[in-house]
Amino acid sequence: MTARTGPGSGPLLEIEDLVVEFAGDEETVRAVDGAGYTVAPGETLGVVGESGSGKSVTAMSALGLIRPPGRVVSGRVVFDGSDLRAMRPRELRRLRGGRIAMIFQDPMTALNPVVTVGAQIREALRLHQPGMSRAAARKRAAELLTLVGVPGAERRLKQYPHEFSGGMRQRAMIAMAIANDPDLLIADEPTTALDVTVQAQVLDLLRLTRRETGAATVLITHDLGVVAELADRVVVMYAGRVVEHGTVAAIFDSPRHPYTRGLLDSLPALDGDAGDLTPIPGSPPLPGEVAEGCAFAPRCPMARDRCRAERPELTRSGPGRASACHFHDEMAEEETDDRA
Repeated sequence: MTARTGPGSGPLLEIEDLVVEFAGDEETVRAVDGAGYTVAPGETLGVVGESGSGKSVTAMSALGLIRPPGRVVSGRVVFDGSDLRAMRPRELRRLRGGRIAMIFQDPMTALNPVVTVGAQIREALRLHQPGMSRAAARKRAAELLTLVGVPGAERRLKQYPHEFSGGMRQRAMIAMAIANDPDLLIADEPTTALDVTVQAQVLDLLRLTRRETGAATVLITHDLGVVAELADRVVVMYAGRVVEHGTVAAIFDSPRHPYTRGLLDSLPALDGDAGDLTPIPGSPPLPGEVAEGCAFAPRCPMARDRCRAERPELTRSGPGRASACHFHDEMAEEETDDRA
């Protein structure tokens, strides 16, 4: 495995002021509105938010995977010192699947249904390692399936994606993702549509993958429980913007944005008592519906006139953290009073 620097070094990935729009018949919709975050080598960054928050579009756009009618309007994406937006398509394709790998939300749409799983893994290996022989690729493909917990790897290599269960397809996707020892893994809702037992197995596998490869990971999810288990830091997105970021410990212990607090309050208690669950009222705005001011104001229990008139910028709200709320200092004071 490649030796990698730990989370204390400089950023491996930097996304800054990214704007992504989708052209419709009648209007252009802004799906990502100035979002950005950094990922350090070896770090696991959780990116959370409700459906439509822009978390997946941000990652896909950074890798050049958004197709018309979507387009990146502006922003900066730098991977290990290289400007990804300035790269030619061929250079970007070489990077994807090599130093950067993606685990997609639905393996059935990401895997080719008419090609065996083994052939797909071998293709990924030989595309990025041209000197690898067919025999070496076959051997490595079997090793990868074994590593991710697929029993009978030699036999399963000859099967097609539809012959795998949902959990086994996700394992095969992870095997393909780590085939070329990537520096960065992007996992987009990797446990969606899996039952609870299989979800736990996939999370254990992601933990193993990080330990085995040392790769940095961007974990995109709507599930804060998953972030609590796996991530070092967390970015919270709402309506196409980052509204809070910080270490998992800091964010879970004392959120400084009402949306983050709402997400945490809607989590089930560890003792299984659902009596204290407090869902966030209302629904997120549809893309294009965001008015002036804070996009969360219509759902926010702290909203005031200033919130509806002036959009809050992401500002420092403590050591290593930031919040896009006019009243994050007030939230901090409340936390202090509650503990007094």
